[in-house]
Order: sequence, then structure tokens, then C-alpha cells
Amino acid sequence: MGRKFIKYRGYPLVRNGNQLYYGYMSDPYVIWIQILETKDIDGEKITSKVRVLELDTKETDPMKQIVKRSDRDAGLYEALDIAKVWLDKALAG
Repeated sequence: MGRKFIKYRGYPLVRNGNQLYYGYMSDPYVIWIQILETKDIDGEKITSKVRVLELDTKETDPMKQIVKRSDRDAGLYEALDIAKVWLDKALAG
């Protein structure tokens, strides 16, 4: 296989449409970012609202997978900042 992924601050970042996954799926936790709204600025779509979820990758029940959740009026950069902090804390202890 040998697929390489883009990394952001030490963790892989994979995007599929308006969804991003941050972290290693083999780790106990991963972050799922959903882009809920975008704004059109000078012909470019800019993220304006996101949902950040911390998921337990070992949990098989989808309703119990969500450990943390936050909806923010924020851009992608702030969402990735939140994701990095949550993932570091979750994997540290």
C-alpha cells in the first residue's frame, strides 16, 4: 500500500469533501472535523462554521464513539488548533 498522507503538526490529515479526519486511525482516538458552512470571499469558499468531534476508534457503537464535541463559528485553522490540543491530551493519558 505505502500511501502517504499530508501531515499537520505531526498527525495525518485526510479530507473528503466537507469532512476531515485528523490523526492515526490505529490510535485510540481520532478527530473528525465537519465543515458546516462556508462564505464566498472574492470567489473563494472560506470555512465559517465547523463541528469538531473526538472519536474513540476502539468503540464499535457509533452512538458511543463521540467523546467530545464542539460547534464553532470558526475557520479551518481554529478547528485544526482545537483538534491538535484534544488529540494530544487524549493520547497522553
